[in-house]
Amino acid sequence: MGSTDDRGTDLPLEIRRDRIAGAIAEVGHLRVIDLADRFGVSEVTVRSDLADLERRARVRRVRGGAVAARSREGERSFEEMLGDRAGEKQQIGAATARLITPGETVLLDVGTTTTAVARALAARTDLHEVVVFTNGLTIALELEAAIPQISVVVTGGTLRPLQHSLVDPLAETVLERVHAHTVILGCNGIDADAGVTNINLPEAAVKRRMCAAAQRRVVVADGSKLGQVSLAPLCPVGDVDLLVTSSSADPAVVEELRQAGVPVEVAG
Repeated sequence: MGSTDDRGTDLPLEIRRDRIAGAIAEVGHLRVIDLADRFGVSEVTVRSDLADLERRARVRRVRGGAVAARSREGERSFEEMLGDRAGEKQQIGAATARLITPGETVLLDVGTTTTAVARALAARTDLHEVVVFTNGLTIALELEAAIPQISVVVTGGTLRPLQHSLVDPLAETVLERVHAHTVILGCNGIDADAGVTNINLPEAAVKRRMCAAAQRRVVVADGSKLGQVSLAPLCPVGDVDLLVTSSSADPAVVEELRQAGVPVEVAG
């Protein structure tokens, strides 16, 4: 849990706080309990340190811990996004989970909206013989309660702490051997002209492989993602079989997507 140089209450206050900020910047997110163990201080002390660092805009506090004040490439951490439009994501999750039938093989992508889908799937007592492949550790944990009605397979790969996602090597190797009924894909943007896009290049590569491995492609995106364009292309809108979005979506953008041939379901 960190180097021995980090431990000990005799570490000067400013040095400890500087090292806490550095540790959070390095991985994107750390929990209070992990920081307390790493630096050999109480959780109360860590919370005080984080409060000071947040005042100086060096970290941003989230439930249970803190995230880097400014993530790489403008990417926000899973914990930072978890509270955004949480009600809308819950509605999207419930609507998307209803699409899955017993016996299906599903590819479930990483993200906060897809985590809401996983939670809704786990709550369905009528499902059986469903297999879910995922590259998201949060997804796997949400689905654990539904075993054995739902079998959960984690792709493997290199862990990205910012999103708790698994990427290459290995992640794509597993997906090359899978033929799934449905992929449920998260994204950072969907636009009638630019298609479905994502901010992070390593995750985008896995998402593209998921799309190639599934017969039906379902994109889940709250209203703020519609009309947005991010760095990495995932697929054109013509490859999307269904977009499930929320009531905050701009009706004009929804209509543009429908005119481009995308079936859109507005949840909630």
